[in-house]
Amino acid sequence: MEKRKNVAALRRMVCGLLVGSAVLLAPGGAGQQAHATGSKTTPTAESIKEKENQISQIKEEKESLKDGLSDLQEIKKNLEQQKDDLKNYVKELDGNLEEIEAKIADLKEQISAKEAEIQQTQAELEAARKREEEQLEAMSIHIRLTYESGEPNMVDLLLQSKSFGDFLNTVDYVEKMVASDNRMWQEYRAAKEYVQLCKEKMELEKEILDETKENVEIEQKNLEELIEQKNRDIISYETDINNKENAIREYEAEIKAQEDEIRYLEAIVAEERRQMIANNQSALVYDGGAFKFPLASYTRVSDDYGMRIHPTLGVEQFHNGVDFASATGTAIYAAYDGKVVAAAYNASMGNYVMIDHGDGLSTIYMHASALYVSKGDVVAKGDTIAAVGSTGRSTGSHLHFSVRLNGSYVSPWGYLSL
Repeated sequence: MEKRKNVAALRRMVCGLLVGSAVLLAPGGAGQQAHATGSKTTPTAESIKEKENQISQIKEEKESLKDGLSDLQEIKKNLEQQKDDLKNYVKELDGNLEEIEAKIADLKEQISAKEAEIQQTQAELEAARKREEEQLEAMSIHIRLTYESGEPNMVDLLLQSKSFGDFLNTVDYVEKMVASDNRMWQEYRAAKEYVQLCKEKMELEKEILDETKENVEIEQKNLEELIEQKNRDIISYETDINNKENAIREYEAEIKAQEDEIRYLEAIVAEERRQMIANNQSALVYDGGAFKFPLASYTRVSDDYGMRIHPTLGVEQFHNGVDFASATGTAIYAAYDGKVVAAAYNASMGNYVMIDHGDGLSTIYMHASALYVSKGDVVAKGDTIAAVGSTGRSTGSHLHFSVRLNGSYVSPWGYLSL
């Protein structure tokens, strides 16, 4: 009785194994199809380890996100020490604004990079899921065929081996089949684990993306708060009756320093022009064309060209350009073809660009939040050269646009129109 039970058990086991082997090893069988579709892309221990390392690195990246934010309270504390000296105060605050602008630009680059990484991880996850589904389907087919095929003649073939060698060959065949079964199962487990790692990586990357976007908003608020504080402090300083005379003298001194700097730059341009003519080289020539409007957008003309009463000092002074109120970050365009004479910082002009258009004609763009050109660059009409800001002695986000001809300021309206 016991012998019959053992034989029956053996018959069932071997039957299942042989049928499974036939499916796995026969040409075109489900096992071979599974290996054909997944063998080149089946995750290995190394690829799984690499994915785990990537996840560890992303977690470290996530932990360090908050460390790079500006300490607004510390910045304000440091600025308090400069308030008695408006020039140094403005210079110090503009330096802080520049650092925050750089952080915002860096964070935006990180956002673009992270979005690209998420797209790549998403594609990797979809491929891993497809591979897992294919391997699961192949295993399901294999198990079903093994279960459905309980034919005893398979066992009979085993029991009726003609020789011991024939018997060993059959046993070897069964062992290969069992090894193939085990390999299929391990590959499926690896595929499933790889899918989970891809999902974890993508979720972490999305969390970092969201936090980076939040950091941009935080830094943007820091920037706006500092600009507002700067505007309030300048106005407060200039309107304080005790500072009035001193504020007027400081302003006049800054305007003179501004004029001296521009005249110095014009002298360099004039000397370069003379040398080019002396060497029979072609010098820059203005062909008389109309200027492109220097801003992508603006809300109003906040201060026009000509004599005016200074809005806070209350004295009549000459305003050497047109102020266009515009949002911080708005693109500033080169009004015409030319060469960048200067792209620098000045206490009154803030970040500014000066472009030589030839024949003694130049344009100046003041109070920018960022500069995109450098001294010596050749620019074409309409090129983006800077971004609107409120650097220098400025009480609001705007572009101060000036035009000079043969060493003197002229009305910009003679070269451009709204």
